[in-house]
Amino acid sequence: MAVQETAVDRAALFELLTRMGDNTLILGHRVSEWCGLSPVLEEDIALANVALDLIGQTQLWLGLAGEVEGKGRTADNLAYLRDAGGFRNLLLVERPNGDFGQTLMRQFLFDAWHFEMLKALEKSTDARVAEIAAKSVKEVAYHVERSTDLIIRLGDGTDESRARMQAALDDQWSYTGEMFLADEADKAVAAAGIAPDPESLRAAWQTVVTSVLEEATLVIPTEPYAHKGGKRGVHTEHLGFILAQMQFLQRAYPGARW
Repeated sequence: MAVQETAVDRAALFELLTRMGDNTLILGHRVSEWCGLSPVLEEDIALANVALDLIGQTQLWLGLAGEVEGKGRTADNLAYLRDAGGFRNLLLVERPNGDFGQTLMRQFLFDAWHFEMLKALEKSTDARVAEIAAKSVKEVAYHVERSTDLIIRLGDGTDESRARMQAALDDQWSYTGEMFLADEADKAVAAAGIAPDPESLRAAWQTVVTSVLEEATLVIPTEPYAHKGGKRGVHTEHLGFILAQMQFLQRAYPGARW
């Protein structure tokens, strides 16, 4: 498919596409780590399906990123042959799984943002971006519904489950602010109508998150500090361990195919 000309610098568009693709790739890998280890069989299957959805979305975002870049890199090249500094995912999604409550809280906080982002991207002036968003948002609508239900059930459950969910929320809240921070690439694609200004998503995200957490009887932290850096390639040590596992086969046997 020929790359269409856009009214924005290719580098800025490439940043948007890799950020979207890296978020789903890294979170998809994290979620897949639960396969065979979930507390109940139903959750094992559900988490595997969520991971597959996210990896499928990754192929679309990184595939388009490779086309826009114009250097002959494919989705596989971008996934398996970049070092940690080349990844643009939010720090939240590379956080360790922890216990089941921590995994679910991370998923919910991301899902609520992801859904709002995809709804906005459906209106993108770039038809290719809008098409990927329209396909992905249907899957993510289920992700939000599922994680919302579990957050409420466990938060408003036993003393033990509530304590674990509150601990997970306290631990991860400071990683959510990065979702709404804008840099020059964000400003460029927003000005071209290709993607929303990240800050414009905050109000809808907060409305959803506040409603769900209150129903779950959880206390929203008031700490204003926001961890950041992932969107510009500055990551925690956790990403290196993910890539060491995820990229091993391709690095050890370059160009290997099934």
